[in-house]
Amino acid sequence: MDDLFKYTVRTDLALEAQEMNMKNDPSSSDTDGVEVEENEKNDIKITYVTVDEAGAERIGKKAGHYITLESQAIRKQDTELQANLAKTLSGQLRKLLLDTGVKENDRGLVVGLGNHNVTPDALGPLVTEKVLVTSHLFELHPETVADGYRPVSAVTPGVMGVTGIETSDMVNGIIEEIKPDFVVVIDALASRSISRINATIQLSDTGIHPGSGVGNKRKEISQETYGIPVISIGVPTVVDAVTITSDTIDYVLKHFGREWKEKDRPSNALSPALNPFERRTLTEEDHPNEEQSKAVLGMFGQLQEAEKKQLIKEVLTPLGHNLMVTPKEVDGFIKDMAHVIATGINGALHPGVEDGEAQSYSR
Repeated sequence: MDDLFKYTVRTDLALEAQEMNMKNDPSSSDTDGVEVEENEKNDIKITYVTVDEAGAERIGKKAGHYITLESQAIRKQDTELQANLAKTLSGQLRKLLLDTGVKENDRGLVVGLGNHNVTPDALGPLVTEKVLVTSHLFELHPETVADGYRPVSAVTPGVMGVTGIETSDMVNGIIEEIKPDFVVVIDALASRSISRINATIQLSDTGIHPGSGVGNKRKEISQETYGIPVISIGVPTVVDAVTITSDTIDYVLKHFGREWKEKDRPSNALSPALNPFERRTLTEEDHPNEEQSKAVLGMFGQLQEAEKKQLIKEVLTPLGHNLMVTPKEVDGFIKDMAHVIATGINGALHPGVEDGEAQSYSR
């Protein structure tokens, strides 16, 4: 169990990085370089995370502003909730653009990162296919463009493994040629929690590292790189086997913990009163105490989260089993999420687009 600090949990979400920091160091507070504000509207949880330079060093995320939208709209295939999620995304993106100094008529470039041939990595390319592109109309037929629209271009640069070109360099060349005033970049991310896969959207003004979700960090796409505002939109679509195993163990413990607390139900996990297909929610309150955890899992039940994940990693990695995993329904999830994000982007960049028109266009 030595050198636990060498193991870093795979996550691209600033919210999760802060949560892990709070677990590892309960004495720290939100004022230690990281401010967190939460609210909820229309079954969508919105979390604002502001990180300064001290906080960046503490949680390992760049200083800046992060907005996290959490919703089960995609996983439940709830079209009404998806429409609400798209509207919420549109409003938050519009606010983030204004806060970074982007003006109403500034020229935008939408960049969809990822590999179209790999479903969990195809989010960016699918979004760019649905974005309302208008730059050519402004150049060739400006008289046909109504109020409420701005020049927007979109590009899918592909991945380095396919093109042989650093993605950041390719985007830089496009920026130098068309000279946009800001960039919106979309990419698939990785999460440290299976509950957030395809259920979370992160917006940020800090840019993005292509390939970071699967551990292939490339040159970043950010304002520091290009000299113009770069807004990133990311969705966790994959999780590693260490996280899945660790979360499963936690859910098992919480399951037993809830059973023990419900006095009107038998304490064994195979109670016939339970419907195995019924969707349940297990929380930290259901977690059993240390003595009960030890009774279920022995010595393993006494390990802290970092120790537990380190042990799982030490077992799986030499066997070649620390895989990156995505849900079996990923094809439908990615298509729906691409629709939601594209609709949100269209609404944010083109206020003249009516909600109904945006939905119709994106489909």
